[in-house]
Amino acid sequence: MTKKIFRSIFLVVIVVFLALLILITGVLYDYFSEVQMNQLMTETALCASAVESEGMDYLNSLPDTSTRITWLSENGTVLFDSKAETGTMVNHLEREEIAQALENGEGKSLRYSDARMERQLYSAKRLSDGTILLLSSTQLALWSLAFSMLQPILLIMVIVIFFSVYFAYRLAKRIVQPLNELDLNDPETENIYEELTPLVNRIASQQKQLNLQKEKLKLKQEEFYTATNSMNEGIILLTKSGSLLSINQAASKLLGISTYCIGKDLLLFNSSMELQELIRLAGQGEHTERMMPLNGRNYQFNASAIFSGTDVSGIALIIFDITEKEKAEEVRREFTANVSHELKTPLQVISGSAELLANGMVEDHADVMQFAAKIHAEALRMIALVEDIIKLSHLDEGAEDMKRQTVDLYALAELTVRNLKPVAQRAGIVCELTGASAEMYGIPQLLSGILYNLCDNAVKYNCEGGTVHIDVKTQDETVILSVSDDGIGIPEDEQARVFERFYRVDKSRSKSAGGTGLGLSIVKHSVLLHAGTITMQSSVGIGTTITIAFPNALICHHAATAIES
Repeated sequence: MTKKIFRSIFLVVIVVFLALLILITGVLYDYFSEVQMNQLMTETALCASAVESEGMDYLNSLPDTSTRITWLSENGTVLFDSKAETGTMVNHLEREEIAQALENGEGKSLRYSDARMERQLYSAKRLSDGTILLLSSTQLALWSLAFSMLQPILLIMVIVIFFSVYFAYRLAKRIVQPLNELDLNDPETENIYEELTPLVNRIASQQKQLNLQKEKLKLKQEEFYTATNSMNEGIILLTKSGSLLSINQAASKLLGISTYCIGKDLLLFNSSMELQELIRLAGQGEHTERMMPLNGRNYQFNASAIFSGTDVSGIALIIFDITEKEKAEEVRREFTANVSHELKTPLQVISGSAELLANGMVEDHADVMQFAAKIHAEALRMIALVEDIIKLSHLDEGAEDMKRQTVDLYALAELTVRNLKPVAQRAGIVCELTGASAEMYGIPQLLSGILYNLCDNAVKYNCEGGTVHIDVKTQDETVILSVSDDGIGIPEDEQARVFERFYRVDKSRSKSAGGTGLGLSIVKHSVLLHAGTITMQSSVGIGTTITIAFPNALICHHAATAIES
């Protein structure tokens, strides 16, 4: 805008200067032409008076001047000429100024010479004897005069251009200065030209709308960042070509990409061919999924195209950690296979024994009773297995139908010890209970199952003459249950798996003892439902100690009571 104003002002100044130059030159030229003609006529009158009195003597006595003097007879013959020989000159009778002088006593004219670029002024006067005195003077033509004055004209033009540039620049700068200094955030407070008031008001209105939209966008952006950064799934927004637009904390941590890398190509930080193909297909409008291992875990990459009308304008990449899901699927498959295997063995025993009895192949009464006992034992084993499976399924669903109440874990431990005392005595095991009353808020059936399974395992996997020690106490509002034995112990490399379903350290002894392999899995799930933690310490040949901590037992009870009320 400054350049346009400057050019306009400068052009106007130059045009005005040239117009004035032409106008003044033309007017002055006409004015001085008229003055020169008057002077020539005056000189003609004076010279005529001198010739009247002195005749040819006066003309011969005149010095050489720029003015040409010619004396003509009545018939136009040249009698005298100050610049040429009279014999060579033609008759002047037909000239305009001569004709005027013969008719009116005096005459004047001017003639322009294209060849010499000058103009001749003529003045004639008729004398008393009828002769005519003619004076002529040379005057430069307008363009010739201008050309002869070119140097001062150029000097003046340079001065005019210099000052016009200077003042045009300053004036243009002063005109646009209020616009350049306009505060767009608050334009109404500025002192501005009255002509710009509608524009300023419009800018102020648009600025308010932009501020409102900016606040809304900022709020939505904060909501988006808060929502995405609190997610465990990685979310990445890309351009169609694969440049980063946005990345949440989960994806940034997973791929090792900083938020400062926004605007750069994602493939600069992960050059996986699978990821490259995923982005390429998504850029073509296809929804694609890929499974990729990263940092020892398995992830699912889902890429979807973002459309603007019918064109792809971006790509949304979502990353799911499916490691636990795959482990859960693997556990389900193993569980199904284990259940099938565990049920298959007793069913085969029952089926074989029943087939022998049905075919009459067992005749001795004692053998019949033996087969019947075997069928009964295997049926009981199947019933126990199915019951444990039902319990685990119930626990997997959260056991929401079981009511929680205040339970004294020490009293439950006393009851468990009494129930297992006959079994322990037959195995030559001594059960000891120490501690004090410890109230907690929980599900009685599950807490009783925890105590029974732990104590039953301690008895079954103990050595003859061994001891099972149960301790219940409250420490810092946390109820702690500890069950120890001095039995066979568990190898260190197998301790992490003892809580898996159907996992047995000593498979032969477990089956002979009547175990289903689900007891410790039930214990683990029951502890988790009570927000507890379970730890194990074991050494082969020395024994095993399992400790369970139920945190903030009384606080949980009060909090649950407040929620229910």
